[in-house]
Amino acid sequence: MSMAARSTRRLPEVRDDTIGAGESLAGRVALVTGASRGIGAATARALAGAGAHVVLTARTVRDLEGVEDQIHAAGGTATIAPLDLAEPEAIGRLAQAIAERWDRLDIMVIAAAMLPTLTPVTQIEAKQFSQALTLNVLATQALLAAFDPLLKRSGVGGRIVGLTSSVGAAPRAYWGAYGASKAAFEVLLEAYAKEVERISETRVAILDPGATRTTMRARAYPGEDPQSIKPPEAVAERIVALVRDGFENLHRERVDDLA
Repeated sequence: MSMAARSTRRLPEVRDDTIGAGESLAGRVALVTGASRGIGAATARALAGAGAHVVLTARTVRDLEGVEDQIHAAGGTATIAPLDLAEPEAIGRLAQAIAERWDRLDIMVIAAAMLPTLTPVTQIEAKQFSQALTLNVLATQALLAAFDPLLKRSGVGGRIVGLTSSVGAAPRAYWGAYGASKAAFEVLLEAYAKEVERISETRVAILDPGATRTTMRARAYPGEDPQSIKPPEAVAERIVALVRDGFENLHRERVDDLA
């Protein structure tokens, strides 16, 4: 079902029950960006499998429908919301639509990102750099601004999980454009987390997926054997565990570092 157009099919009822640590995510409303493939799609499926109703966002309608079908086939519930995160107005419309249907948001996973061509800093292509900053940074601010009121209205405490990269904190040759965008991404999330910590139950976690079998990883490491690294589902499982069991504000971890 798409939020882009009204549907006559009735949406599932979503309860506002308080959920304790270690319990399922039944009754929670989750938003996942970049949900058409990779870690975003795997996370959407995992959240739905744990009982959450998941709103899927990405630009490609067909791919979103495919993930939605997988969720429904497994007995979960989902709504697709095709949009371009580079358009702040679209983010605002999505927040309004979610507010009208549920009046809250319990979980937001920011998985959408753009990887510019890997190149020396002196040869960064301005258009690609601008696109990466728009999606990885400006869209993040727009998401936080639009969904802040809904996260604060979560009956169980809003939870945000932002997916980052090690190059945001540890600069690497040829990764300057992407690393700069991820460094800014982390600063926005950290600043927001500190701003809301004492005035709401909203909490923020920053997760580095590490080496994961995705299309983005294949572009960056074309000679790498994809079977030698973990699948997106491994990251998705960790995200579900975090939002299910709870975490301290400004929690940070790298999935590869887990036992």
